[in-house]
Amino acid sequence: MTNQSTSSHVTLHGLLIKGLLLFLVFNLAFAAIDPLPFIGRISAYNWLLPGRTRLPYGDRPELAYNISLFSIESMFASHEIAGVEKTSQEYRVILIGDSSTWGFLLKSDETLSAYLNTAALKTANGKQIRVFNIGYPTMSLTKDLLILSQAMKYQPDLIVWLLTLESFPNSKQLDSPIVQNNPELVKSLIETYNLDLQPDDARFTNQSYLQRSIVGQRRALADILRLQLYGVLWAATGIDQYIPDQYEPPQADFEADESFHELTPPTLNPADLAIANLSAGVTLANGVPVLFVNEPVYISHGENSDIRYNFFYPRWAYDQYRRIMLDLAITNGWHYLDVWDLIAPDEFTNSAIHFSPAGEALLAEELGITILNIANP
Repeated sequence: MTNQSTSSHVTLHGLLIKGLLLFLVFNLAFAAIDPLPFIGRISAYNWLLPGRTRLPYGDRPELAYNISLFSIESMFASHEIAGVEKTSQEYRVILIGDSSTWGFLLKSDETLSAYLNTAALKTANGKQIRVFNIGYPTMSLTKDLLILSQAMKYQPDLIVWLLTLESFPNSKQLDSPIVQNNPELVKSLIETYNLDLQPDDARFTNQSYLQRSIVGQRRALADILRLQLYGVLWAATGIDQYIPDQYEPPQADFEADESFHELTPPTLNPADLAIANLSAGVTLANGVPVLFVNEPVYISHGENSDIRYNFFYPRWAYDQYRRIMLDLAITNGWHYLDVWDLIAPDEFTNSAIHFSPAGEALLAEELGITILNIANP
């Protein structure tokens, strides 16, 4: 009995050691191969589930059936653009930009892309204009450029890049979590387009060899899986964002403060803005037309509104930004649309850049005219 017990103990001990060794080998191999991008492309969307109409984003998954994650591959694999084969009768438009483009506090059928698609626009030669919402919350031109670099795989005929000054400051370019957590992709953009950003910036989440192992990537792997699981509830309900019944309207009264980030009047220096990202986007588009749109902003009539248009912008900075953008468009021959004052103040929701459904519909009407002009030269 003793010999049998000892033998069983030795066998169990050996199996445990082998198991631990295999676990270690798998983790080290995972880190060496780095299969996370490949895993991110494996998706139930556009196969078992319909593709989402906007990129996944959210921090209330139990209410919105949506989550934020850092896998660019998984984000695009879940989007409807990845499941729609482009035909010869389609004129494909992609919208990139911040949370206003994505559609914050709007249902999926109230977004800019939804209204443009509802308009059923066609080119002069009969092609159906189909618009895809590739906007993503957080304001950074580098974030937009990162998203655009991935969206080019889907053969757009026109890129509509919605802009606002808050996305321009050099100091903000690496603040977006999606930028920080995709360092290799962003560093490639920095090198390729000679962007004025530091590849060794401390805000990048550079992972060690062990952090790229299965254990180190367990959160990323779990998020990819959770996105698939929440897709079932999203497909059944159409809910991809928690919209509260009440929220605070945009701030209308301000201190007598003329600062814009670390910048002060009287002059807005273009060197303080990430303008090179716009040129990089045009180069990246490789001949596909790019329409830059200075999106509408809330214009306050409250206290000190003679100093500030809204929470984001002192008048001196925003007015000079508009002149800078116009000069750039003229000098470079860019397509440019400035609709900064298109939407009335009462058609903004909780922010100086978030619009009501009526505001989105108005912007879609104006933008649709320009899209048709570009599509029918």
